[in-house]
Amino acid sequence: MTNPHAAALIARSNRLGADPKNTNYAGGNTSAKGTETDPVTGEAVELLWVKGSGGDLGTLTEKGLAVLRMDRLLALKNVYPGLDREDEMVAAFDYTLHGKGGAAPSIDTAMHALVDAAHVDHLHPDSGIAIATAADGEALTQTIFGDRVAWVDWCRPGFQLGLDISAIKDANPQAVGCILGGHGITAWGDTSEATEANSLWIIDTAASYIEEHSRPEPFGPLLDGFSALEPAERRSRAAALAPTIRGLVSTGAPKVGHFTDAPEVLDFLARAEHPRLAALGTSCPDHFLRTKVKPMLLDLPSGASVEESLARLVTLHEEYRADYQAYYNRNKTAKSPAIRGADPLVVLIPGVGMFSYGANKQTARVASEFYINAINVMRGAEGLSSYAPINEAEKFRIEYWALEEAKLQRMPAAKPLATRVALVTGASSGIGKAIATRLAAEGACVVIADLDLAKAQAVAAEIGSTDVAIGVQANVTDEEQVQAGVDAAVLAFGGLDLVVNNAGLSLSKSLLETTVADWDLQHNVMAKGSFLVSRAAARVLIDQKLGGDIIYISSKNSVFAGPNNIAYSATKADQAHQVRLLAAELGEYGVKVNGINPDGVVRGSGIFAGGWGAKRAAVYGVDEQDLGKYYAQRTLLKREVLPENVANAVFVLCTSDLSHTTGLHIPVDAGVAAAFLR
Repeated sequence: MTNPHAAALIARSNRLGADPKNTNYAGGNTSAKGTETDPVTGEAVELLWVKGSGGDLGTLTEKGLAVLRMDRLLALKNVYPGLDREDEMVAAFDYTLHGKGGAAPSIDTAMHALVDAAHVDHLHPDSGIAIATAADGEALTQTIFGDRVAWVDWCRPGFQLGLDISAIKDANPQAVGCILGGHGITAWGDTSEATEANSLWIIDTAASYIEEHSRPEPFGPLLDGFSALEPAERRSRAAALAPTIRGLVSTGAPKVGHFTDAPEVLDFLARAEHPRLAALGTSCPDHFLRTKVKPMLLDLPSGASVEESLARLVTLHEEYRADYQAYYNRNKTAKSPAIRGADPLVVLIPGVGMFSYGANKQTARVASEFYINAINVMRGAEGLSSYAPINEAEKFRIEYWALEEAKLQRMPAAKPLATRVALVTGASSGIGKAIATRLAAEGACVVIADLDLAKAQAVAAEIGSTDVAIGVQANVTDEEQVQAGVDAAVLAFGGLDLVVNNAGLSLSKSLLETTVADWDLQHNVMAKGSFLVSRAAARVLIDQKLGGDIIYISSKNSVFAGPNNIAYSATKADQAHQVRLLAAELGEYGVKVNGINPDGVVRGSGIFAGGWGAKRAAVYGVDEQDLGKYYAQRTLLKREVLPENVANAVFVLCTSDLSHTTGLHIPVDAGVAAAFLR
């Protein structure tokens, strides 16, 4: 980066965005004005560098900046057609870009351009929004900040808001910033350092005032029967409720979930005023765009049974959808985009915590963070005054804004397995790792289940962040560990859609050499283990009512009779028939059950590396290092089978292209005639 103004802007943005007290994820924007040489004229040109649309301050880089010419931006005032047509100004920004312009300019670009200051910060701190959403926010602003911070009445972000803030700054030369009613804060300064200091002063001053002057119980006294359950009990309750809730909120479109039992949530739900405040919804546009205008709240005490809670949630969901449809109908105009779904994105369960949902795990997690921001905002506003968010009509104007719709339409197409949650057993190496990697690459959230927790977590970290993959310990022969692994998947991602029974091992011995312990070990891991995993997963799939897939990694040996392989081949035949049995039983729930029969997957295989390879090589009279080549030469296609080939077959079985296929076994063996299915 060559321009010092842009470099200072990025450094300031990263510092501000790194601390959640300053702004929420992807919330707010920052800018800097300065000069650069115009490559066409060779003369200095004044530019605006501003965070582009959709970026995050904490991770902002040069690529995330929009770069525009100030002379042309200021000239837009001469053609501004007025509030009713201010959206047209966003398209006009394209004619003010410098060079290729960098990132797409956001709706807040006008604010940064029109405010006469070298540097501008617009942020969404909880403390600032608490003042902005207080019923007497304007008076509080005067009391807290004096004449150093001005009040700006609510105005939807855009060109008019930029003009309003510019006029207020001009009329208040002593001010270093303003509180935007119902929204957030804006600060400015002559230097990057001064602007950052002004932003932090506003944020910290508001927070200190709230802490010092807030009434003792902003959310009211504790509500009898609504206190938080013990940690283990509330997580168990959450795991029991999660599948049904996910199915409900996916009525309009499938969603991924996130669960939190953060102290802020549990305390809020334990207090007398939480039903009133939850019904008022959020206020800051960044908040309700992620959380919908209000959450769905279970109106039962903490001690309600799972069965009672589930029944009530079904009723509440029907009421929520009807209420949201009515909200849309009341506020829509002839130009409004179509309704985007009437399901809630945040579900609050007293004593347990909060579920949040989105098109992917990151979106679901951020929705949770935003609602915690909203709780903090409500606490601050109620502590000083009363919480008064922007009205319903204004929320609708933001939620169904044509510019927001255009932003959604620009999003890349979803990957084939987006919104699906997969659990793969034995996934720390070989076939399991390849399957997990492929599923994640195709958009799925993946749970790496393995006997070795450290290896499972390492593979998950290799695949991606915890928004993509997590590692859990699961001895598939242990009923409790299997259930714990399924519960972990449900709490991490909201539910479960795809299970791959891959965990396995093998001992190459003849009939007379095979001990009872050898037999039991292989049957416990593969036959019993697959049964336990499928049973635990099926409960989730049935409760969700979203269908799903169970896939068994069986073997060519399930149908091929080879020497010195009695225990392994017999247990693989057991797995193969489980596929048929479960396909017949689970079909009525829309759950497909299929199997894959690989052969000779030597490279990267944990089974072959554990001694199986050496013994099979001895049986066939070849060097262990040549075993893969040997297997390839005995196939019809003369190709070695790799873990990725098995992963490809798993992916195909999970796609909509095979939506009508269940009870199938797919050979992935490069062609072994003796193993043809008849």
